[in-house]
Amino acid sequence: MKPTALLVLTLATGLSASAQTLSGFVPARQEAQQKLETEFKTKQSPAAFKAHLEKLSSVPHITGSPENERVRDYIAETMRKAGWQVDIYPHDVMLPKGPGEIAVELVEPVRQPLNIREFIYREDKYASDPRLTPGYNAWSGSGDVTAEVVYANYGRKEDFEQLKAMGVSVAGKIVLARYGGNFRGYKAQFAQAAGAAGVLIFTDPADSGYMRGLTFPEGPFYSESTIQRGSLLTVPYTGDPLTPGEAALPMDAKNTPKRLAEKDVAFHKIPVTPLPYGSAVEILKRMTGTRPVPGGWQGGLPFTYRLEGGNALRVRLMVKQERSIQRIYQVVGTLTGSEFPDEWIIAGCHYDAWSFGATDPNSGTAMLLSMCESFGKLAKTGQRPRRTIKVCHWDAEEPGVIGSAEWSEQFRDELTQKAVAYMNYDAAVSGRTFGASASPSLKKLIIEATQSVQYPDSNKTVYQHWMGHKAAGNPTRVTGSSAPAVQDGEPTIGNLGGGSDHIGPYMHVGIPALSAGMEGPTLYHSQYDDLYFYDKFADPTYKMGPMMEQVVGTMTLRLANADLVPYDVARYPNDLTVHLKAAERAIKAYAPTYTIQPLLDAVTELKKSADACEVARQNYLKTGRTDKLVDLNRELRLLERAFIDPKGNAFGSWYRSLYASSDPNSGYASWMLPGLLYEASLKSTANLPELEMRYKKAINTLSEKLLALSQGMGSPASVGGGK
Repeated sequence: MKPTALLVLTLATGLSASAQTLSGFVPARQEAQQKLETEFKTKQSPAAFKAHLEKLSSVPHITGSPENERVRDYIAETMRKAGWQVDIYPHDVMLPKGPGEIAVELVEPVRQPLNIREFIYREDKYASDPRLTPGYNAWSGSGDVTAEVVYANYGRKEDFEQLKAMGVSVAGKIVLARYGGNFRGYKAQFAQAAGAAGVLIFTDPADSGYMRGLTFPEGPFYSESTIQRGSLLTVPYTGDPLTPGEAALPMDAKNTPKRLAEKDVAFHKIPVTPLPYGSAVEILKRMTGTRPVPGGWQGGLPFTYRLEGGNALRVRLMVKQERSIQRIYQVVGTLTGSEFPDEWIIAGCHYDAWSFGATDPNSGTAMLLSMCESFGKLAKTGQRPRRTIKVCHWDAEEPGVIGSAEWSEQFRDELTQKAVAYMNYDAAVSGRTFGASASPSLKKLIIEATQSVQYPDSNKTVYQHWMGHKAAGNPTRVTGSSAPAVQDGEPTIGNLGGGSDHIGPYMHVGIPALSAGMEGPTLYHSQYDDLYFYDKFADPTYKMGPMMEQVVGTMTLRLANADLVPYDVARYPNDLTVHLKAAERAIKAYAPTYTIQPLLDAVTELKKSADACEVARQNYLKTGRTDKLVDLNRELRLLERAFIDPKGNAFGSWYRSLYASSDPNSGYASWMLPGLLYEASLKSTANLPELEMRYKKAINTLSEKLLALSQGMGSPASVGGGK
């Protein structure tokens, strides 16, 4: 590398707040903003973060429990004390009434009940809490079946297709599938569609267990009794199953919506429950089918996995799980903007957990509460944000991302007009490695904020640490996403998929969104996600919470105080090109003559508009203009809405964004340009002409909005007005 290139790289990756030119700010405001950020960064402390985390995570607090309501009250009280206005929004939604009754046992060749509870370890005082539940899957069907067993690898669509191609029927059998590869609800959906009698889901030691390192409590990996709980809900929308598209307002409210009958919702009918691998091994080692599993299906238990158990092996699975309408609560803190109160910066994290929730979700909750206190201190000295900041704590995320979806539906029209960004911080302080996913327009914001925050106990910024350490993600959860659009010299910023509270704001309403946090080892959705685990494995120093608060607070303050909202409009054409070419490859696999060139041509025009808009914006800011800010920022806010199509997607009209959705065949993974990818998943060309028209309209609308913005910034109403 040439010395000059090295210098450029050093400057690019090592910017401090004092050296940065802040995107979106006129020169006259740069110094004041940097001073504010410097002062903000003196407010954090590991002790304050730790105190919040301990208060939030000292007892199990499942949605609907009295303990979860106490967590709700602590969140509300903390924000009120910090000077925030707090509103609590109730919703009456259908939920399972806890785990119900569960039994799994070998019937032949031996009678043996199988363990469905985690072990108690003396070193972990939390493991013996009597309020802990057995491992269970919310939204299981009820039933009591005894049947032969078929092993279905990860229970993905392609796994069931491969079983069928090999002549293995799952009809009337109990399917044994391992966690990973897709959302657990799709394992149940595909098994039921293939005629299975029930499903058992286990975490294989190859994916998270002794094959990866020391197991809990000695190490951070799944032990023989660790169980991943989780929702199975796979209805074609997000939120309350009985009120798709409408907010599930309290039953006694005048305008409460008409609810669907439970029988008319496509809930799973077969029993499903998770097992630890210490129980799964008792089934797998007794399987006597003649065929070993195909390549890639072998797990980490010490014998050859087989496809079928044979008629000498019979297993009983019983689940009795009831449902009822229950009240959930969204807690929203508001710090009203001093100049632009109707422009909203929104940060959120859910607060309900499968057990203690020390990493997932409440490390994010604790960080946001600390940030509310820091912003409250600034506000008390007259340093209020120019735009309104809302910090939202969602309920009922674990049973199906329900609370945030209901709030998004309730305030859909207002959010469409007012929301600048939604930033999700679910489990945001779970380790020591930074990772992020985002809409195109927010990627630069993440990069610049991480360049201005110091990584603890090092001479590096968070950005430099991020460049050198790739977040591993969760091997038992997320896979198969659309490839992210990567730019040279930058860390990878992922696409937003499913599985958390950005879904409603981003994929239904069309608000630019991001998700960011510190990642690390996880005993995901197990009872051991407790303060013992956090203290020993996630972050014994408790310094990551304050550091993450500085990153999050910096992004929030820049969005709240910038003259022009600091979106990176140049990212749209770059990212769209990557995703269009990926969609074309997926379609060409079965339709070799297909070309997506007409849409790429539209993106070429979009790039001209985006470049012109960026030049106009730079000129507008450099000259210190502050005229027309309300109008210009309104137009900026509406850019992302160009992808919101009232018809929605074919796999679910609730998902109105043509730009991004979760993969409807895997749940967690992201689908970029989901209309095209869904058509490709069906190996169909029938709907491509109509889809291309809709995509072209969205791209052209975005292009026109950018051109209008350029013109709006082009001629001052009064030169230097507002200085």
